[in-house]
Amino acid sequence: MSQPIEVIGGIDTHTDLHQAAVIDTIGRHLATEAFPTTPTGYRDLLEWLHSHGQVLVVGMEGTGSFGAELSRYLHTNQITVIEVDRPDRRARRAAGKSDPIDAYAAATAVLAGRATGTPKHRDGAVEAIRGLRVVRASAVKARTQTINQIKSLIITAPAAVREALRSLTTTEVRRPAASRPGTDLAAPATAVKLALKRLAKRYRHLSEEIAEADADLRVLITRTAPGLLALPGVGTETAGQLRVTAGDNPDRLASEASFAHLCAASPVPASSGRTDRHRLNRGGDRQANRALHTIVLVRMRHDPRTRDYVARRTLEGLKTKDIFRCLKRFVAREVYRHLTSAFTGAPGPSPAA
Repeated sequence: MSQPIEVIGGIDTHTDLHQAAVIDTIGRHLATEAFPTTPTGYRDLLEWLHSHGQVLVVGMEGTGSFGAELSRYLHTNQITVIEVDRPDRRARRAAGKSDPIDAYAAATAVLAGRATGTPKHRDGAVEAIRGLRVVRASAVKARTQTINQIKSLIITAPAAVREALRSLTTTEVRRPAASRPGTDLAAPATAVKLALKRLAKRYRHLSEEIAEADADLRVLITRTAPGLLALPGVGTETAGQLRVTAGDNPDRLASEASFAHLCAASPVPASSGRTDRHRLNRGGDRQANRALHTIVLVRMRHDPRTRDYVARRTLEGLKTKDIFRCLKRFVAREVYRHLTSAFTGAPGPSPAA
């Protein structure tokens, strides 16, 4: 009885249709077909892949967007999925552009070893954290816009209104919500008071929404990484971002160095001639890098160990940006230990480690 041939799949993901392709282990194109982005379509796609032989691995573009649900479905059915980056423009110009071409290119990238990344599973509590953070981020942005609108209206308001609210601080923004503007809407002063009242109510509602999101996020973060929030300088926002960056399966990161590289906190060599130095990494996950930056800023202000380190390195002649790079690298190492200890069930290190 002959053994089934071994095949590699490639998928180019889109909103309504996923284009799938199959190649054998020496790179020959076998077949390609499109499937709808529905539960039935995912089932048909998997059966179609199996009909061509033993599926070794599937390369997929867009595992974090259009292909998120398909990636979860394949993972549930014990199919190894590899995340494939889009080809650069030079390669696209040389090979052409179509859905079948992109699907075959995804499979070929896995076969050639150019694509090796393990996608996030997106099927656990971290995915819930990501969803709640989307809502929180939009609420924070809307609240900031509301504050700016209130201040702008006060500046241009009639003198009587402006003088009454000139000293209004950010913490007192809710005060106009309790005001009584009057009934003459044709009067500029009345209209401004009414606008400020409504904006103040919006600010209050958004603040309550943010507080509720923070409470929910704190519960989820504590469940997935118990010691993370206990680290100096780490709050709900930064912890949530770093947890999302690592994903539900942080074991996909080979080491703490790979996590630092993902967060753009790994040193980049910038040596030339007699100069031996490193520079800041401007790649990676910029939101994770921002979270590390925020943690470092808080520690530089409130953490005695960090202040002593900054003073010592400054005396050694290190520039501020290089000190930041070193501190981000340390924080990334510290955070990674807590993320992986939560995943494996082992006790995490103490905050002072």
